[in-house]
Amino acid sequence: MELFNKSGVLISSLLVLVGALIACQAREDAIPPSTVIEAAAQQLGTQGHRVAERRLQEWAELGSPVAQRELALRYLSNPAKRNEARQLFERAAGAGDAQAVVKLAGLYQGSNLLGSGTGGVAGRALKDVSNANYIPH
Repeated sequence: MELFNKSGVLISSLLVLVGALIACQAREDAIPPSTVIEAAAQQLGTQGHRVAERRLQEWAELGSPVAQRELALRYLSNPAKRNEARQLFERAAGAGDAQAVVKLAGLYQGSNLLGSGTGGVAGRALKDVSNANYIPH
């Protein structure tokens, strides 16, 4: 009986370990490469496929700078989501996405937030973002 208990504990421990490894592997594969994300963004096009947008949202929430940028680009055309687009650009730029930095600069410049009249808050924010660890994609 004692042998059964020891082997049962060993087998259950092994199963828990295998489950944990599978969960870790699934988490690592949750964000696809940039090319896949950009292809999903192109599927949105003018028709706005809900499935592709939902996938972009998932990847953006998982921390993909490319998904954040692509989703922000889609949100720019919707005035109700313009603030959310800016936030997504800021997150992507902070993670080193160069295209997001350029778009963010354009947003700040277009809204006159870079001037000294606002104390240069946006200008400082953009400078901080552009000084972030840039990793070319």
